[in-house]
Amino acid sequence: MLLLSAVPIVAGSMRLAELSGGARITPENARFFAVPVPVIVHIVAASFYCVLGAFQFAPGLRRRRLGLHRVSGRALVPLGLAAAFSGLWMTVFYPSPPGDGELLFVFRLVFGSAMVAAIVLGTAAVLRRDIRRHRAWMIRGYAIGMGAGTQVFTHLPWAAAFGAPGEFTHALLMAAGWVINLAVAEWVIGRQIARPSALSGFSHG
Repeated sequence: MLLLSAVPIVAGSMRLAELSGGARITPENARFFAVPVPVIVHIVAASFYCVLGAFQFAPGLRRRRLGLHRVSGRALVPLGLAAAFSGLWMTVFYPSPPGDGELLFVFRLVFGSAMVAAIVLGTAAVLRRDIRRHRAWMIRGYAIGMGAGTQVFTHLPWAAAFGAPGEFTHALLMAAGWVINLAVAEWVIGRQIARPSALSGFSHG
């Protein structure tokens, strides 16, 4: 998960350097220069969410450092919500860049809203001490948040074989990244339901 996180973190760092270094404004980046706060919030929040979140799923850390797990969880909720809401804001209010379209607009709204819902439901579950549902919803929220990393790998084979995708194909390849992550998340959740002892000692408090 840390390796997968590296892809959007590097890309985000390059975007931040571009904004702070006075890079040349182009049609592709003009929206970020015009209103930079949402993209800065998105990059910073998503980067910490991806890296910190990866350690939440380490069973050894939960058993040996439960206090750290709880503190990290309390930080991850606002980070995840900031990443999701800033992404939704950019989807709705930023002008669409070249190559995007209405289908991708809908996909971003759907998956961004699903990430918010997963984090809220996961938080509500742990407050009820429903650890099984808490873990399941947090895994789903994290899977959606990691979509940017997987989307690189859904695009690369297509670009290598057929060149740059068109608007419709680009939207499907973006959606594939989220769907693949959610499919893996459901597989992990299913395995843990089959092994109830795997949840022993898991709680944010």
